[in-house]
Amino acid sequence: MAIFIGTHENKVDQKGRVSVPAAFRSALAGLPFQGIVAFPSLRADCVEGCGWDFMEQLDSRVQDIALFSETHDDLATTIFAESQQLSFDSTGRIQLPVDLRDFAGITDKAAFVGMGKLFQIWEPARLAAHKAAARQRVREQRPTLPGGGR
Repeated sequence: MAIFIGTHENKVDQKGRVSVPAAFRSALAGLPFQGIVAFPSLRADCVEGCGWDFMEQLDSRVQDIALFSETHDDLATTIFAESQQLSFDSTGRIQLPVDLRDFAGITDKAAFVGMGKLFQIWEPARLAAHKAAARQRVREQRPTLPGGGR
């Protein structure tokens, strides 16, 4: 499974093409789909991105919810119906669709932010505010991670 770390800012051209960071492309190498899967974030004003392997994992988890239940349908709609497969071109760029750019407020620059198994694509000024708020919450709440042992 791909792991994404770091923050990388890249230019977005007038057609919405943006280079996916080389480290992210390397993490996705070897997967059946050569590109990313992108969808509007459920938590923030950004785009969530991942590899096909993570989408398969999400599908498996959604299938554990009672089929045809409202919860199942809501999750399937928000995750899968709004997801888009964005192929890499020969230079490692994707074309970020207008609806996703509008959702995240992305115009001329996009910041790719590693989040472990997912990554996010932000408008840089929105990202700066989000990072500051997240850091403040961590300082106040002082969360801890469960111990290792795997």
